[in-house]
Amino acid sequence: MRQFQLVARSSDQRLDRYLSEEEHVATRSQVQRLIKTGFVLVDGRSVKPSHKLRAGEVISVTIPDPEPVNLVPEEIPLDVVFEDEHLIVVNKPAGMVVHPGSGVHRGTLVNALLAHCEDLSGIGGYLRPGIVHRLDKGTSGLIIAAKDDRTHVRLSEALRRHEIKRVYEAIVWGKPPAEATVETLIGRSLADRKRMAVRIRQGRAAVTTFKVVEEYAIASRLMVTLGTGRTHQIRVHLAHIGHPVFGDPTYGGRRRKYGDFSQQLMRKARQCLEVIDRQALHARRLVFTHPITDTTMRLEVAVPEDMKALKEALRQI
Repeated sequence: MRQFQLVARSSDQRLDRYLSEEEHVATRSQVQRLIKTGFVLVDGRSVKPSHKLRAGEVISVTIPDPEPVNLVPEEIPLDVVFEDEHLIVVNKPAGMVVHPGSGVHRGTLVNALLAHCEDLSGIGGYLRPGIVHRLDKGTSGLIIAAKDDRTHVRLSEALRRHEIKRVYEAIVWGKPPAEATVETLIGRSLADRKRMAVRIRQGRAAVTTFKVVEEYAIASRLMVTLGTGRTHQIRVHLAHIGHPVFGDPTYGGRRRKYGDFSQQLMRKARQCLEVIDRQALHARRLVFTHPITDTTMRLEVAVPEDMKALKEALRQI
């Protein structure tokens, strides 16, 4: 358990925002949990996360020890792209869940990391130790995990400030514009809470930029850059503009209406769908500043075999 005090430097700033800017605390959502559970006091009293500070108020913060991790470390092979005493970057295979939840408690990336690493940051909570950002189960590619709280906080803040560049390779249906930026609000689907959707109101701002790098008869290959990191963002945005990720079982990538395709193209499209059983989406490149050594990190991994096979099949049409 860690305890410390801060003195508010100015007035009219929200308590949760003020604390989230303190390097040794945590991200804003984690700060809000601390406040709501009584681990943050202002002048000795409990307040809401929205409390407007006054200059000179004393903020007492207690960071409890992480809850005991009841997860089982598993000796699952990891494709480690980079590792030092502060963080680890892994090339996650498609089909691996990042952290336990929804009845999944074994075989996750967290289970594998617990066996591989001596320590992981506790900020993510007892089910998400070390996890800074996520990838969907069906998405392959680069993901960062932190080994200590200081690294975790700095990486989380870098994500919030859009200082970590994440580039994905995607294969989508049809022929989208050569390059474009999609900017919408994204929130839970009103029809299905397990899905995300573009919302007119009550969503979070999401920005996705893409560039076409190869065209096929029925599909296109894109390089996609995240401006924000919302749940399912790339998949939702590409489906929203009429070009769902090829093979995506949730957002129209496996039940695409073939439109003006000839019978021959329809048959070949179905054959291509048999090549891949997940969304053709791969987190290919990460560029960020190492939060401790200040080194510029440029990491890249090629697409896995199923996406290579899909590209070859599409080129044959």
